[in-house]
Amino acid sequence: MKSIKFNKFVHANMNVIIPVILTVLVIVVGGFAVYLADYKQPGANITKVGNALWWSVGTVSTVGYGDYTPITAVARIIATIVMFSGIGIALTLVTIIGQTRIQRMQE
Repeated sequence: MKSIKFNKFVHANMNVIIPVILTVLVIVVGGFAVYLADYKQPGANITKVGNALWWSVGTVSTVGYGDYTPITAVARIIATIVMFSGIGIALTLVTIIGQTRIQRMQE
């Protein structure tokens, strides 16, 4: 019984679940990639995986506190990709939410 309800929930919300999964992937992969690019560099402040993931969450959410910043060219390229991914995912979620509300109002 629970499996049927779960399957219905997943099927009904697939248009939100996919962007959420993509967001988590961008955060984890982007954070680890910046960590690997910067952690051995002199003057780097992203020297722990936790700091890299915190930086990635701030970057994807477009908050960008500035407490952690990438310093190498490779890490900055990765940061640019993470930034644009965050903006794209946010726009996608807003579009999906707006479209869902419009569909519900028309019913």
